[in-house]
Amino acid sequence: MSKKRSHRLVDMTRYLIAHPHKLISLNYFGDRYGVAKSSVSEDLGIIRDTFAERGVGKIETVPGASGGAFLVPSYDEIRATEVIEELVHLVDDETRLLPGGYVYMSDLLGNPDVLRKVGRLIATQYINQKIDVVMTIETKGIALAQAVAMYLNRPFVIVRNSSHITEGSTVSVNYVTASSQQIKKMELSRRSLQPGANVLIVDDFMKGGGSLNGMRSLVAEFGAKVVGMNVFAAGQFEGNRVVENCTALLNVDSSHDHFTVREGNYLDEVFYKQ
Repeated sequence: MSKKRSHRLVDMTRYLIAHPHKLISLNYFGDRYGVAKSSVSEDLGIIRDTFAERGVGKIETVPGASGGAFLVPSYDEIRATEVIEELVHLVDDETRLLPGGYVYMSDLLGNPDVLRKVGRLIATQYINQKIDVVMTIETKGIALAQAVAMYLNRPFVIVRNSSHITEGSTVSVNYVTASSQQIKKMELSRRSLQPGANVLIVDDFMKGGGSLNGMRSLVAEFGAKVVGMNVFAAGQFEGNRVVENCTALLNVDSSHDHFTVREGNYLDEVFYKQ
C-alpha cells in the first residue's frame, strides 16, 4: 500500500467516524483525494472489513448517482455483552448506594470512556429505526443523551424542571413521581420538537418511572412520538412502574443489607427478542 493511499485510508476512516449516519458520496471522496470512484470503492471495502472485524460498526452503501456510503456505529452481541459486564463490574460497589435506593453514578456518567460505550450501546438498539431527537431531563442524563445523540448523529433536547428565560416560550406538564407520589412540573421549549418527530428518551436512573412517564406526556403535547425509552440503570421498586417497554443496561437490587448489580434487559431486547 502506497504512502498516499495510507494517508487516504486514515482520513476516510476519521471522516466516517466523525460523521455517523451521514451519507457521503463517492464523488466527494474522489474530489477530496483526487482519485477515481473505483479507488474510493476499494478503500471503502478495506475500511468496511476492518470496522466489521474490530466491532466499530457497519459501512452501509447506497447505489446510484446520488448514493454513497455511511457509517452505522454499533456493537455486535459479543462486544455488547463484554461492555455490559464491564459496566456491572464498575457499578458493583456497595458504597454507591444512596438513601432511598438510589445509586451514585455521577463519576461514571462523567467518564468519557464509559459515555462512549454506553452511547454506542443505546444507539445500537435503534440502528434500524428513524430517530429525530434524543430527549432527557436535567441534569444527570444530559451527558448520556449527548453521547447517544453523537452516535445517532441527531440533536438532543433537555427537559427542564423550571423556566429558563433563554428557552423562550415553553410547553409544560405536571407528573407524579412514582416513588414519592409527589406532583412535579417539567417543561420544554416550543422550538425543541416538531409535530411528528420520532423521539428517543434516555435517562440515567429509573425507579418507578415517573420522570420517564412525564417526558412521554410532554412528547405527546408536541404531537410527536416516543420511539423508545432507555436508562443506564433501573433500581429496585416496590409496586408497579408507570412505564413499560423501557430498556435498562443494568439492574440494581438493594436493601438495608444487600446490594446486587446485574445486567438489565438490554441484551434480551436488542439481540434475543424475536
